Amino acid sequence: MEERYIASVDLGTSKIAVGIARIQGQNVQVVYYRETPSKGIRNSYVLNPKKVEDVLRVAITNAQQELKIKISEVIVGLPRYYVRQEVKSASTERENEDSPILEQELRDLKNEALQTYPLKDSKTEVIYGAVAQSFSTEDCLNELESDIVGMTAGTLEGNFKVFVGNRRHSTNIDSIFNSMGISIAKKYFTPGITAKAVLKEEQMENGVALIDLGAGVSSVTIFEGRIMRFYSAIPFGGNSVTNDIKSECGISFELAENIKKGYGACMHDKLSSFGNKTLKIIDDNDNTGIQVGVKYISQIIDARMKEILDALLYAIQNSGYADKLRSGIVVTGGGVDLVNIVNFIKAESGCIVAIGTPKPFFTCDDNALARGASAATTMGMIYAAKMDKSLNCTSKPPVQPRTPDPVRAAETVRETVTKRKIVMPPMPEPVRETGHPEPVREPARQTGPAGQQEPLRQEEQARQEFGKEYTLPHIDQEEFAEPQEGMPSIETSVAAAQEYANAQHGNLFGYSEDEHSGEKSQKKKEKKKRSFKWFERMSDTVGSLFDDMDNEEV
Repeated sequence: MEERYIASVDLGTSKIAVGIARIQGQNVQVVYYRETPSKGIRNSYVLNPKKVEDVLRVAITNAQQELKIKISEVIVGLPRYYVRQEVKSASTERENEDSPILEQELRDLKNEALQTYPLKDSKTEVIYGAVAQSFSTEDCLNELESDIVGMTAGTLEGNFKVFVGNRRHSTNIDSIFNSMGISIAKKYFTPGITAKAVLKEEQMENGVALIDLGAGVSSVTIFEGRIMRFYSAIPFGGNSVTNDIKSECGISFELAENIKKGYGACMHDKLSSFGNKTLKIIDDNDNTGIQVGVKYISQIIDARMKEILDALLYAIQNSGYADKLRSGIVVTGGGVDLVNIVNFIKAESGCIVAIGTPKPFFTCDDNALARGASAATTMGMIYAAKMDKSLNCTSKPPVQPRTPDPVRAAETVRETVTKRKIVMPPMPEPVRETGHPEPVREPARQTGPAGQQEPLRQEEQARQEFGKEYTLPHIDQEEFAEPQEGMPSIETSVAAAQEYANAQHGNLFGYSEDEHSGEKSQKKKEKKKRSFKWFERMSDTVGSLFDDMDNEEV
């Protein structure tokens, strides 16, 4: 059976992820996945193409050298922020009202809706894609796409959600890959793609909200009846938490990021004795400088995460689907690494909450990162593109990559950042996701001769066990082309992919039916009464937050 390869690039605010998968029939094997700290990207969109190109060129070169291949084209994701959703309808009079409705007629209706959608300014806006919501005839209303095919009717009408983004953010991506001599095979509007990679079919059928906690953008995507019904995003995420730690503790952003990743936790009142421990930051001369309490770090994280979550829950409430989320909330993205994040969201929303990681539609030898929540978008694009049998992103088959060094693999998400040492206590055990947490027992406070709290361990022993040196990785820093007039209103690579995707799946995002729907769990969960109890506590803060965003999001 013929082999082919898909190369995927996720341009994130904090990382650029490169993934390469080998496709053989229905078998998918991820042979390469690496994350590189990004530059020049803000709120998931390319702000400085030159800086992004410098980092991406190194990441692509490393992949080619390790696999001994030449990457000729890639699939890439579009920004998640500065995207608004609109509603568009289209109708047609059928020539033969006694003939059954065909899938091709639905695809033609979708294309007509996109082509006739009135953009506010075609020079600055572009359509990222659309999703069919329902279809109607003179005899029935609001039927699903799968149900309308085969019916007979004289009039056919369709309703669609259209997602409109910033043209420059898309053309900046084009300029980067053009400068590198790599073509873009497809562009994806990633919220729906990510959902397809992490959500189960029964979750999308019964109603679920997918919260993606990124570094620069946090978003919520709602599915109901297996259809993407709603999307909204805010320009706050993990970097906002890191900036708060940086400002409150008077340390560098890089050092604050590593403290957050290594010892950040939500629910400071549930940390038990760990909350009484202290992190010591030691300079190059082995002098103890700043001392930061773990509980204080957790309080900073709680405050910012509550603001982010309140804004996302506010969007869910305004979506009209808050009372239809029978499968609750699934959270994915880099933010799920925070200890107790699931229990924190449960307490704030009153919903069932689970962590979303890529479904096991692929094999991945000795690369745990590819199975993590931070790789959900990359794996989602591979999952969507694998159905296109004409797609082959490499000029020659890659060799099997060597097994990565386990120490380096574990440190991928914790790059060293400054020549200071941190004396850190052991990581806490997260609160169990089910049942009630153990009661908090305050430990006896130990005091020294002068009434001072004793160190947690001898300083020399602590430095040997936990002291680490952090050095900030540095990547050196072409003008990018302005968007030309007369460009089509639909993103070109998205439109090019739609014809094939429509022919295969009957929609405009290249979605495929879940090939592993037979793996449904037999365990039945007890139904819980769901209520957004946070809404009763909602103040005017969230409303003003969206006003400051100039109504970019619906």
